[in-house]
Amino acid sequence: MALILGKEYCKIDSNGRFKFPIALKRQLETEDGRFVIRQSVYAECLELWTYASFREEVEKLQGMLNPYRREDRELLRKLTEGNIVELDSNDRLLVPAEQKHVIAKAKEVVLQSTGKFIELWDRTAYDRMNTAGGDFAQRAEALLGPSRSDADAGNQLP
Repeated sequence: MALILGKEYCKIDSNGRFKFPIALKRQLETEDGRFVIRQSVYAECLELWTYASFREEVEKLQGMLNPYRREDRELLRKLTEGNIVELDSNDRLLVPAEQKHVIAKAKEVVLQSTGKFIELWDRTAYDRMNTAGGDFAQRAEALLGPSRSDADAGNQLP
């Protein structure tokens, strides 16, 4: 699985095509050139996965979910709902018609890596999300800061 880092701004045409940034493409050169694009479950953006990373994610989900349980099957269906896309000869990516509504009015998109995949945002929605995010430092401390037991363990004498 590739580690993807970076944030890039791209112009997008009325057909839903944008030039894939070279800084991100270089990180993916070991991949087979295929991507999976799906709508995010958590935000008003699309997720762009390398095909190999998405395959690993699906295999992990299949191991966690029971296909004979209705709720698990519905969750698996929603989380694997995506399209395979490839860069064209000019390194442009075309957003599939059924997912274009997420970025339909965009003149510019933001590609924001999450390490595992790339979020594809309408620039306006991305800016709105960043300003409405609240106190990031406080959330990071609450979620990632040391727990009380970790702090106590560090204060014990040997």
